[in-house]
Amino acid sequence: MKNPLRLALALFASFFVPRFSFAAQPNLILFLADDLGYGDLASYGHPIIKTPNLDAFAHQGVRLTQCYSASAVCSPSRSALLTGRTPFRNGVYTWIAEGGVAHLRTSEIALPRLLKGAGYATCHSGKWHLNGLFNNLAQPQPGDHGYDWWMATQNNAGPSHENPSNFVRNGQPVGPLQGYSAPLVVSEAITWLQEKRDTSKPFFLAVWTHEPHYPIKSDPKFKALYPNLTDDVQREHHANVTQMDHAFGMLMKSLDEQKLTDSTFVFFTSDNGPEGDGITTPGRGSSGGLRERKRSMHEGGIRVPGLARWPGHLKPGTTSDVPVIGSDVFPTMLAIAGVKPPADRVLDGVNILPVLTGTVTKLARPQPLYWRLNMAPNAKVAMRVDDWKILANAELTEFELYNLKTDARETTDLKATEPQRFAALRDQLLKHHAAVEAEGPDWWRHLGPSGLAKVDGPAVKKGKKQ
Repeated sequence: MKNPLRLALALFASFFVPRFSFAAQPNLILFLADDLGYGDLASYGHPIIKTPNLDAFAHQGVRLTQCYSASAVCSPSRSALLTGRTPFRNGVYTWIAEGGVAHLRTSEIALPRLLKGAGYATCHSGKWHLNGLFNNLAQPQPGDHGYDWWMATQNNAGPSHENPSNFVRNGQPVGPLQGYSAPLVVSEAITWLQEKRDTSKPFFLAVWTHEPHYPIKSDPKFKALYPNLTDDVQREHHANVTQMDHAFGMLMKSLDEQKLTDSTFVFFTSDNGPEGDGITTPGRGSSGGLRERKRSMHEGGIRVPGLARWPGHLKPGTTSDVPVIGSDVFPTMLAIAGVKPPADRVLDGVNILPVLTGTVTKLARPQPLYWRLNMAPNAKVAMRVDDWKILANAELTEFELYNLKTDARETTDLKATEPQRFAALRDQLLKHHAAVEAEGPDWWRHLGPSGLAKVDGPAVKKGKKQ
C-alpha cells in the first residue's frame, strides 16, 4: 500500500505548485534584412519594388513608422537585438572585419541563451557577423550564445548571393550551395522547423538574410519583374529586395502548413539604412526621403522598417508611430516568452508589447534612444528624447538639434532657437555617453574601426573565449 502522506503531498503539489508549460509559450521569429532602407518596401511607400509577401504581412499585424536599428552599421545593430544593450555597452562597437578582435562576448547574456534555458529550441540561419574569428575556437560562435542549430556566414555570402560557398553549419563548412542566399537561408530554417527541432518545445528562430547587402546577385526570375528598368544596377538591387521578400514568404507559408502561424510571434526589421548614394553607386535602396544613409546618425541611416505579427494578440492592419529600437527586441521577446531579463546589468531596450497591442502610445524609457558610430568621416553620437534628437561629432564639441515630429528630414537645426532645450539635452547626452563608454570594453580605443586581430594562420585551434 502506498504511503498515504506521500500520496497526499503529491496530490497537493499537482494542484498548487505552478508548472512551466511549454505549450503556453509562443514561438518567436526574428527576421532581419541587411541594408534594407526605410523606403524599400511597397508598404513603406516604394513606387517600384515588389514586396507582396511583406506587404501582406504588414496588413496582418502592426507596421511601425518610427522603428530604429541600434546602429547605422550591421554588427553593432545585431548585437543590440540579441542583448538589449546599446552596442558600445555590449562591446560590438562597429562592423567586424574578418579577423577582428571585437566580438559578442559570452559575458553578454544573449537572447537565445536565455530562451534555451527556459525550454526553447533555438536556431540561427543566415548572416552572423558578431565575431571576426568565425568558426574559430578563439572567439564565441553562434552555439556559444545558445543556438542548438546554426548555419551562418561570418559576414557576406561569398562569392556572392548566387551559389554561395562560405556557409558553416554547426561548426562544419557546408561547401558550395546551389541557389540564392535568402531562399537558401530560409530553406535551412524550414528544414530545421520540420525535421531537426524538438517539437515538444516552443522555438526561437533567427533568420538573418544577406539581401540586399552588396555585392549582390539576384535570381533572373526576380529581375524579370522589372522589365522597364534600364539601369542594370537598379534592376539587380530591386530584384534582390524581391528575392528577400520571396524568401520571407516561403517561411510564412511553412508556418501556415505546419499550423504554427497562430502560435508564433514574428518580428521583421533591418540592421541599418541603405548602402551607397541611391543614384549612381552600387546600393540603390531608398531612405524614404529621410536624410543620409547607412553609416549616418541621421534618420536615413538608422530608421528602418519594422513589422510585427502575432495572431490573436496584435490587431491586424494597425500602424504605430511610437519610436522603438532594435534593443527593444530582447526584452520584448523575453516578455512574450515569460522569461525574466537579467537584473545584473543595464538594459537599454524596453518591452514594446504594449505599443504593439495598442495599450500605450508612449513608452517609459529609463535609458534614452542612443546611437554612436566610430567610423570616420561619419563618427557621430545621437540621442532621441520624445520628439527631439540631438547629434554631436565624435569629440562632443559640435551639436545639432532637430524636432522629428515637425521635421523628420532633419532640415532645420534648432539649437540656436531652442537654447534651453538644447542645453538640457546636451547635458543629458554627455552624461549618458560617459556612462555607456565607462561600462563597455575599450577595444575601440586601440583597434580602430575594424578592430583587426593579429592572428597567424587560417585558424586558431585553442583560445579562451570571453
